[in-house]
Amino acid sequence: MHFMQSLQQAWTRNHSLVCVGLDPEPAKFPAQLRDAPDAVFDFCRAIVDATADLVCAFKPQIAHFAALRAEDTLERLIAHIHAEHPGVPVILDAKRGDIGSTAQHYAREAFERYQADAVTLNPYLGRDSIQPFLDRADKGVILLCRTSNPGGADFQALDCGGQPLYLRVAETVAREWNGHGNCALVTGATWPQELGKVRAVVGEMPLLVPGIGAQGGDVEAVLRHGRNADGTGLLISSSRAILYAGHGESFAAAARAAASELRDTINRCRQA
Repeated sequence: MHFMQSLQQAWTRNHSLVCVGLDPEPAKFPAQLRDAPDAVFDFCRAIVDATADLVCAFKPQIAHFAALRAEDTLERLIAHIHAEHPGVPVILDAKRGDIGSTAQHYAREAFERYQADAVTLNPYLGRDSIQPFLDRADKGVILLCRTSNPGGADFQALDCGGQPLYLRVAETVAREWNGHGNCALVTGATWPQELGKVRAVVGEMPLLVPGIGAQGGDVEAVLRHGRNADGTGLLISSSRAILYAGHGESFAAAARAAASELRDTINRCRQA
């Protein structure tokens, strides 16, 4: 199924704009898992199984797995999501961006090795670096636009012919790169007014919004500035605040409670 179709259905079926980031840090795992031989998989699987009916997507961060030499674990985790929770799309948070010949291999990595439904990308090298991903019409192409980190403004806010660079990126993606309707943009919750400017430029295009939870983004401001006409259009991402909501044997139940609370908060803002 097309990534955008899966996303639309998940928004509706689970009544949720919550995207759970899967960023395993073994030092933060509950004690009973820290010495387990398959701790990373066991932890992430428990989080997935506890929250799958509350989310519109899962977003594993590839560096967290690669640093642990756990790329095979990431493959198994994504396969588990597809098998046990079909219809919940998986976004590989990789932020790839390289020349076209190398990008072809990154596209194969994301969509064939890991079987991701979408991938995050850096558009800095231009269209030819993104084309191998754009050509996969059934897959989501999620491009960095206005990121949530404090240093994002170092380049993203620079004047580019009378508008900031991040808006030029948004405009280019929406008007020139989205021929298959498979593009989305990363726009941080920490900059809600700038998120609103992106929404005004891109229309109904989905926006992946990190920065809620540990980074302090405001849900009400994100919804006010970023939702589309039908109250969706957003994947509001939270990682640490959900993953590490609890530290004992009931860590998965605590994660579920945190995801449910975020979903309910978002939905109250959607209805306001």
